[in-house]
Amino acid sequence: MYRIQDAARPAATAAKHFVNGSQRMASTLVLGEYTTPVVKAEVPGPKSKKLLAELSEFQQSGSVQLFADYNKSLGNYLVDVDGNVLLDVYTQISSMPLGYNHPDMLKVLENDENKRAVVNRPALGVFPAGDWPAKLRNTLMSVAPKGLNSLTTMMCGSCSNENAYKNMFMKYMRDKRGGTSDFTDLEKESCMINMPPGAPKLSIMSFSGSFHGRTLGALSTTHSKYVHKLDVPAFDWPIARFPVYKYPLHENLAENEKEDERCLADVEELIEKWEKKGCPVAGIIIEPIQSEGGDNHASPYFFQKLQKIAKKYNAGYLIDEVQTGGGPTGKMWCHEHFDLESPPDIVTFSKKMQTGGYYSKPEFL
Repeated sequence: MYRIQDAARPAATAAKHFVNGSQRMASTLVLGEYTTPVVKAEVPGPKSKKLLAELSEFQQSGSVQLFADYNKSLGNYLVDVDGNVLLDVYTQISSMPLGYNHPDMLKVLENDENKRAVVNRPALGVFPAGDWPAKLRNTLMSVAPKGLNSLTTMMCGSCSNENAYKNMFMKYMRDKRGGTSDFTDLEKESCMINMPPGAPKLSIMSFSGSFHGRTLGALSTTHSKYVHKLDVPAFDWPIARFPVYKYPLHENLAENEKEDERCLADVEELIEKWEKKGCPVAGIIIEPIQSEGGDNHASPYFFQKLQKIAKKYNAGYLIDEVQTGGGPTGKMWCHEHFDLESPPDIVTFSKKMQTGGYYSKPEFL
């Protein structure tokens, strides 16, 4: 049996400390939660390996780590088909804020109205249910970032960013037309063959180390691991430097302030360069904490100045809270730590929110 131990304590004391801590958590998360990991077989075990071979006959399964038993998984613990009880510190892909089989979550799905919503799969943009406005107001809108009163619902983080890009493009072009959406015949015809002026040459700025998704537009703004991008065409969009600080922070204040200024200067240089290339930056996307890219942080000052640069060049300012939203930083939205002079233009979300979408200012709808 494998038991997690605290290296700073003797084994017996550490085990006792761990169990007591787990019991305290069980009283506030899920009754009956496991108190310690238990590894009965190798990971992946024989049952997982057999299932992997079966799945591989008809599906790409190179990323599969093991097969889970979701009937037995509980709280913070994932149980696999071989009976291993594993402490899931990643909460799936940062997407299980209340753990496995939380009774309140299960109760929601027992509601007949929610069952019918799943069974009938409504096309929400055309035939939403009569309770849809109230449902959104009582759920997603109740935790909306301050100052963002518009909401677009989506299915995942990638498609949330992807569609937010489209909104930034359309807002940028609407501003160029003087605020109207009166399209010329040439625009209507040229967009059908992917040519300007109907399909304008515009770009989205992203940052080194970023991860914003794997759909085509989102992937062009993802720069964390080559395995995500190999063999896939990408848009020629600018990639600015994300700050790389020296630690401890309090001992390197001057150097880190210089790093902020270097990276901010890089942002402006790239915006002006892409303007000259005839592919102006219509939007800037950034994570408040780079997660997939390596737990990389930038200062509140950096985010404040970046917002000013976005306004200067009439580029949308999109903060990607797909991974950081939902409370893990102590606030519902990580960007609330940055004391921005005004709300971001768009905030995308998914994962812990159990759905996807974005909040925005009304002009970005």
